[in-house]
Amino acid sequence: MPANRCPNPSCEYFNRALPNNAKVCPWCSTPVGNVVSPTPQPPIQPQPNQQQPSQQPPSQYQRPATEQPNYQAPQQTPVDYSTVYQPRVSYPPTPPVYTPPPQRAPVLKLVHSTGREFNLVGEGGYIGRRSQSPGIAPPEIDLTGIPSEGIVSRRHARVDWDWSQNSYMIVDMSTNGIYLNNNPLTPGMQYRLLNGDSVRFGQDNLVNFTVYTV
Repeated sequence: MPANRCPNPSCEYFNRALPNNAKVCPWCSTPVGNVVSPTPQPPIQPQPNQQQPSQQPPSQYQRPATEQPNYQAPQQTPVDYSTVYQPRVSYPPTPPVYTPPPQRAPVLKLVHSTGREFNLVGEGGYIGRRSQSPGIAPPEIDLTGIPSEGIVSRRHARVDWDWSQNSYMIVDMSTNGIYLNNNPLTPGMQYRLLNGDSVRFGQDNLVNFTVYTV
């Protein structure tokens, strides 16, 4: 006599031999018989308190927590806002400022009685003779080589342009004296030199000049 078998394909005892005196499957309570081939059975409804196994889709590959991504965000170059275009603001044109030409003092010219000319370079300097000692700068008006040059001191006089007087001023610094238009000058005092004045060095009337300003 064939053994009884559970006909429920969803049962754990499906098609397994059961005791001959078993009327129902001890697992699913399905009536048993000598059934070997499965018979379609309706699905078993879950009990109210029975939890269904959760069906989850196959999980994708998970990166290990210890493995860090090698991706680095690109570095952004800071924006230089000083080069950003800014609209030009129109301003009214500024009128040109008039700049007067620089003032220039006239040239002082001393003409010796022999016709030799001596010019002052600049607006001031000394009148005298060149020293024979090395390292001493010559005067601005060097009278070395004129007749009776021994009357002239190394620094016989000082002349400077005076803007307030609008003329050259002469100061006697000599030992033999200076005569302006035959009038002796007081040493250390300033006197105006006008165009056409006569200047004499010493008392013997040997060194004479005529003043010109051009």
